[in-house]
Amino acid sequence: MNKTRILVVLLLFMLVGLGLAAYFFYAVYGVNTSIPKGETIITIHDDDGYDDVKTMLLDSQFIKSSFTYDLVAKFMNYKDGKVKDGKYLIKDGWNNRDLIGVLRSGNQVPINVTFNNVRNIEELSGKLAPYFAVDSLEILNHFTSDETLNKMELDKENIMSLFIPNTYQMYWNASPAAILERNKKEYNSFWNNDNRKEKAQDLELSKAEVYTLASIVEKETNHKAERKRMAGVYLNRLKRGIPLQADPTVVYAVGDFSIRRVLNVHLEYDSPYNTYKYAGLPPGPIYMPSVNSIDAVLNAEEHDYLYFCAKPGYDGAHLFAKTLRQHNVNANKYRQWLNSEGIR
Repeated sequence: MNKTRILVVLLLFMLVGLGLAAYFFYAVYGVNTSIPKGETIITIHDDDGYDDVKTMLLDSQFIKSSFTYDLVAKFMNYKDGKVKDGKYLIKDGWNNRDLIGVLRSGNQVPINVTFNNVRNIEELSGKLAPYFAVDSLEILNHFTSDETLNKMELDKENIMSLFIPNTYQMYWNASPAAILERNKKEYNSFWNNDNRKEKAQDLELSKAEVYTLASIVEKETNHKAERKRMAGVYLNRLKRGIPLQADPTVVYAVGDFSIRRVLNVHLEYDSPYNTYKYAGLPPGPIYMPSVNSIDAVLNAEEHDYLYFCAKPGYDGAHLFAKTLRQHNVNANKYRQWLNSEGIR
């Protein structure tokens, strides 16, 4: 009887052991995620702890069993102090080992960050902020700090020239410094391609000055076919010391972007951005230019045009002139058209 009892007890222990082993195997390798769309991206904030992450997963019904999740998390040493903030891609049908392995690794999914159509560094900071964990003020303060400006050899007026409009892959928890460095990398790549750096040197312009001139060209015309010719006009005026007299710079200086017609009262506005009052380029860009406009400056047409004005009509095209007399004829036609349309 004693031997029989011992065998029974041993058998029971073996069955319990096998049961526990089977359950542990299930806890580790059994499916525990449920993502209706197949996959989703979750966000873990920098102040989230282990319980915050688990609660988020449970409340979103992304995991079926919190008990097995806890069991595997303990086994894999995923706990407070090991939680890493960021955005993570999780998929349906994962087991706890898959899920916790991704969260513990810090292997985030990159986000696509797109920016363009920006007037200044403040607006750019506001446009970037929704993509990241940091707010717009943190971004702006870093971009315009003395340390950053000295490092980049730029100033607050032209720091935006570091930003080439495009779509970039970055990480949601990137710091302002990391955001800037990512853009600086793209900036370097941009200028090192297609002989852009050499072309700027041939024009005797810095990269920031090319960017600034491109911003004026960008705001002057939506017609890509005109941009190289228009850039040539401005370069001719710069070489001869003639004020650029670019209406978009006046609008930027005044700060009223609802202006449809620049009047004499606007031309008198005192600002270094008013290129009617001050010769040369303004202190910085008046807009974030497209790559097309930057390349239009670098590959500007060589001609003798010194003037242009809008052509009557709503298509946004321009008439170019070599002499002031011809320009005045063109300008009078345009003013007459504005008056006939009641544009004040």
